[in-house]
Amino acid sequence: MLYPHSTGYPFPTAPPVDPFAKIRVDDCGKTKGCFRYGKPGCNAETCDYFLSYRRIGADVEFELSADTDGWVAVGFSSDKKMGGDDVMACVHDDNGRVRIQHFYNVGQWAKEIQRNPARDEEGVFENNRVTCRFKRPVYVPREETIVDLHLNWYYLFAWGPAIQGSITRHDIDSPPVSERVVSIYKYEDIFMPSAAYQTFSSPFCLLLIVALTFYLLMGTP
Repeated sequence: MLYPHSTGYPFPTAPPVDPFAKIRVDDCGKTKGCFRYGKPGCNAETCDYFLSYRRIGADVEFELSADTDGWVAVGFSSDKKMGGDDVMACVHDDNGRVRIQHFYNVGQWAKEIQRNPARDEEGVFENNRVTCRFKRPVYVPREETIVDLHLNWYYLFAWGPAIQGSITRHDIDSPPVSERVVSIYKYEDIFMPSAAYQTFSSPFCLLLIVALTFYLLMGTP
């Protein structure tokens, strides 16, 4: 019951809104699978791109985060290439909200699909990062644009800018892709270095370093 006071009747207080629960990376490889792309040792708040997945009953829960003010997405592909892929994207709109949308890649173009399998959606835009969490069913009725997640797929990882809440081309020319098909029944913690950290890890660069070292050691004094 509300009681009057000298300034009139007080307004009811709105119930508190639960803040977005931070993504836990210490569970990676244990109770959920994770992919990290960026600087070695990065987490969900510092990787260029982060994704996790775990089974919850008849659903798979996904968590996505990327260093962008636009959108972050995961695609499910049969061949590592863009085209004919089921895509879930978290899009930061002009009102500051993060919405979960469903797309289907037609060649190099992402077409939004009205039938959206996502539920229990939540997202946040903070520190120039789009982060979201949602569930979608493991099994779905036969539908070309929505894959069954109990089957194994290559995962396509992408992020980029948005204009008035609509996604545009991804940030990098060749977005990362899982090296092998992913099973939602196997939890791994996989790290992929971004281009800035791949320089000295490629066989060619290592060979070049060895050759230069040999030249310096054996060269004329």
